Amino acid sequence: MKGFRNFLSRGETVVVAVGLVMALAFSGLVKAFTTSVILPMVNRAQGPHPIALGVQLGSTGSTSTYVNFGAFISAIIYFVVFMAVVYFAIIVPYRRMQARRGLTVFGDPAPVKACPYCLSDDLPTAATKCKHCGSELPAAPAGTPAS
Repeated sequence: MKGFRNFLSRGETVVVAVGLVMALAFSGLVKAFTTSVILPMVNRAQGPHPIALGVQLGSTGSTSTYVNFGAFISAIIYFVVFMAVVYFAIIVPYRRMQARRGLTVFGDPAPVKACPYCLSDDLPTAATKCKHCGSELPAAPAGTPAS
């Protein structure tokens, strides 16, 4: 059981799990958009069906040519609610657990500075040489925040 707990406590596992959950939720949003907005436009020339909330593109009563905004809005609401649940049920407790272990996860990114020669902007503030072009970087004055 301890090995399983250690496996679940690894940061990469939680990041991948949250990414998968977000991808699945986004997949539902995309599916709702395609079936409720795009599909009716493609099916414009097909037969009649009952109607819901939205805009009718073809003959009255045809669901195959009906742009169903209600289903799409509900998918957006589902996505937002689902992500809020993931955040408060998984991310917040995980951040607290890792904070007790002395680790910071899902926090603000580390400060970086830019190389004045190649304009890369992902260099650590303590860097003295650019990792992209190899140029010597000027030392930042003490107490000056990174750009």
